[in-house]
Amino acid sequence: MIAAPQVSPFTPPRRTLMGPGPSDVYPEVLLAQARPTVGHLDPLFVAMMDELKALLQYAFQTQNEMTMAVSAPGSAGMETCFVNLVEPGDKVIVCRNGVFGERMRQNVVRCRGEAVVLDFDWGKPVDPAVVEAALKEHPDARFLAFVHAETSTGALSDAQTLCRLAREHDCLSIVDAVTSLGGVELRVDDWGIDAIYSGSQKCLSCVPGLSPVSFGPRAVAKLKARGTEVQSWFLDQTLVMGYWSGAGKRAYHHTAPVNALYALHESLRLLANEGLENAWQRHAAMHQELRAGLERLGLEFVVDEAHRLPQLNAVYIPTGVEDAAVRNRLLQNYNLEIGAGLGALAGKAWRIGLMGYGARRENVALCLKAMEEVLR
Repeated sequence: MIAAPQVSPFTPPRRTLMGPGPSDVYPEVLLAQARPTVGHLDPLFVAMMDELKALLQYAFQTQNEMTMAVSAPGSAGMETCFVNLVEPGDKVIVCRNGVFGERMRQNVVRCRGEAVVLDFDWGKPVDPAVVEAALKEHPDARFLAFVHAETSTGALSDAQTLCRLAREHDCLSIVDAVTSLGGVELRVDDWGIDAIYSGSQKCLSCVPGLSPVSFGPRAVAKLKARGTEVQSWFLDQTLVMGYWSGAGKRAYHHTAPVNALYALHESLRLLANEGLENAWQRHAAMHQELRAGLERLGLEFVVDEAHRLPQLNAVYIPTGVEDAAVRNRLLQNYNLEIGAGLGALAGKAWRIGLMGYGARRENVALCLKAMEEVLR
């Protein structure tokens, strides 16, 4: 018999998380997750799910009936949208201006769709004029996929215009809102977004591991008209919706992450109490304070101000400064985490997050003081 390992309880230090995610979690959310576990079909839990759905509809600004939280992280939310909607042979125009646009392309390929890739410079938003030209060139395209807030660069694209173009050319839009939900303006119904996904660990300041998604009427119609089965049983929304639907008896699909859903319910309740527009304004205000301080330190932003995400600040690493050494010193000396660059920005940029509960004045002050001392 293998001997039992002798392991002490894991007690992590209290870090200040100012990377690209996860973000600092609200204390109330951590407490919510510690509440007693009940069965995932318990009537009280089902009633809580109904509230959670309404809170998600508020956060997304939608009345979509098919709005829920996938029991897995944001990457599974992305896959949920693609495997439910894209069938073999479907042509998808994919906008790629960072790491997560590329992941969209990979999903299309795995669904055996045809990806038409539009490349944009890293740090730049998706150009609607280029998208419009591609839609005219490919009148048989079924979908337009793009990242609203590109986490790898800190660039914000014009989702409202891009979704309007998709509708004008009879395409469904698939939108990555992992980093934008709760941090910047996002209006699913007003902008005509057909399918959208996000993550719990960014501007919602919830624990990682859940992915809010929403499917509009056109996306639901496409799903119902499929000629092939959804390739993923677990992510098949025609099966999952029976568990999230408020009509009649809930159908068992899988054992929901009960305590994690408590946490998401609490984080969304806090967002609703603050008010969406107030949350957007808070992120913008904290970004301006951080921006002023970083520029005083001589740091340059990757993204032009007009297209810059307030909640994800990508700055170039000064010449002669060692990336990992600075991040390690911040972590060891200040319990402060910032993010490294990804893809084309690896070793060239830092990503500093101001997300959800982390977008507050004391975090900005700590970050600027620590960065100044470490760089000096």
